[in-house]
Amino acid sequence: MEALKKAIQERGNVLSDHVLKVDSFLNHQVDVELMSAIGAEFAKRFADERITKVLTIESSGIAPSFMAAHHLESPLIFARKKKSLTMNDNVYLSQVYSFTKQETNDITVSKDFLQPGDRVLIIDDFLANGQAAKGLIDIVEQAGASVSGIGIVIEKSFQNGRQLLEEQGYRIESLARIDALSDGQVRFKEDRLSTTSTN
Repeated sequence: MEALKKAIQERGNVLSDHVLKVDSFLNHQVDVELMSAIGAEFAKRFADERITKVLTIESSGIAPSFMAAHHLESPLIFARKKKSLTMNDNVYLSQVYSFTKQETNDITVSKDFLQPGDRVLIIDDFLANGQAAKGLIDIVEQAGASVSGIGIVIEKSFQNGRQLLEEQGYRIESLARIDALSDGQVRFKEDRLSTTSTN
């Protein structure tokens, strides 16, 4: 998705070979126009899947997921990282390890909002090691629902998340696939593939 790749190049900040900071438009300050375009793109790619629910994890996944759910005309559910005082024990629970924060979080979704027969689109801001997606998949499976696909805003293709999820048979649609972060620069996977194909 060219608008997203442009935003990454112009407004992203490469902090290391593994860390890309995109808080100026995605996960702190939100570029609403870009998020709407991202949501429309996810809706287009998953238009034939008859999605009944969109699922993400708070908080970074909420903005793109909200827009995707809007365009798909489906409810959005976000898994909570901290259990609300108003939430009883009637929840699905899974655990997600964050390599960035070096911590494990319990994530919960009320059983009121996911049912058997739901066709769920999982959306997240980043795919690196696949831990967040695996936790959400676990919750969907606990509900007896099915994962119709996984939408990722930015994929770090140099890490193994996609491989792990594809080996389990899940369809993944990433809007920007990063091949490398080095010397303060972002190199997209499509750029590498297109360069290779012309040699």
